[in-house]
Amino acid sequence: MNFYSARDLRTTPKALWQDIAADGQVIITNNGKPAALMLDISGSDIEETVRAIRQAKAVIAFNDMQKTAAKNGCMEDSEIERIISGARRGN
Repeated sequence: MNFYSARDLRTTPKALWQDIAADGQVIITNNGKPAALMLDISGSDIEETVRAIRQAKAVIAFNDMQKTAAKNGCMEDSEIERIISGARRGN
């Protein structure tokens, strides 16, 4: 998996697009931390891809809640809502 900084989007777009075509994905970093994932998708499967990504993020959020509950006991409703909201925002 290849990593590019947000600045690389402007300075070396050709290399970025070549890597996406070759590997199907690249990670974009901001201040050295992963911030975004760019995927190679065709025009016919955009909605299916977005739906799959959202589902995967929901599974990750659910697993995080289970781990927190196992470690700390039951969670308050507000904590559950905060985690779900964060997953929906992509945090």
